[in-house]
Amino acid sequence: MADAAREAAAYIAAQVAALGTLDWEHKGPADFVSDVDRAAESLVRARLLGAHPDAVFIGEESHDPAQSLGGALAFVVDPLDGTTNFLHGFPWYAVSIGATWQGRLIAGVVRNAATGETFAATRGGGAWRLHDDGAPASPIRVSANAEPARALVGTGFPFKQVEHLDAYLRQFAAVTRATAGVRRPGAAALDLCDVACGRFDAFWELTLAPWDIAAGLLIVREAGGVATDMVGREAEVAHTPVVAGSPAMHRWLLDTIRSAAVP
Repeated sequence: MADAAREAAAYIAAQVAALGTLDWEHKGPADFVSDVDRAAESLVRARLLGAHPDAVFIGEESHDPAQSLGGALAFVVDPLDGTTNFLHGFPWYAVSIGATWQGRLIAGVVRNAATGETFAATRGGGAWRLHDDGAPASPIRVSANAEPARALVGTGFPFKQVEHLDAYLRQFAAVTRATAGVRRPGAAALDLCDVACGRFDAFWELTLAPWDIAAGLLIVREAGGVATDMVGREAEVAHTPVVAGSPAMHRWLLDTIRSAAVP
């Protein structure tokens, strides 16, 4: 998985010089795809299925809605998380690969294609920042901060489901008033890794897809964090809201945004 992420990220980085010539296609409002997304996904697919030909492959750009994670081994892939960032030359986008066994997350890799920084986790094996060759470099842990007034919180805007915007803005106001700051870099896979390594104390987003979160959920949990939906149930590899953070900051953020969502 680390090799596949590194190969796809290298391809993406090589396309930056051609940004001015790329065609943007709309998948939905403010939701874009390019040939770079598709080619990166093909690279990841070839690498993973070459090693595991019987695995299920669920990629953002090629998934069949009828596919499920119920089989033995499945890979859930976002070949370019942060496409809008990439298309604008904003250097914050990633390759995200999660693996499940009989529906349960067992491994995850996220590689920042702009910087080369790579995070990974295995179930029960902890979470790590990797060397470029894929070897573990250093373990990562969620933030030890338990004071909201000192917290830096990540978020994502509901840009695809604007019907959630009013509720989200109430949440945003409540979190902003109580913390040191709120940031929205625009790539959920990296946001979750930033929670896992303590850069963000917590993170929330109301509408995420399986490929956005498959790797990041496991990385957060193996780094000692918590990742749930808005009800407080363990977030699954599905279309779902996500609230993530250290145990203390997750509980505070979940309570804060749930209270603020009601007019």
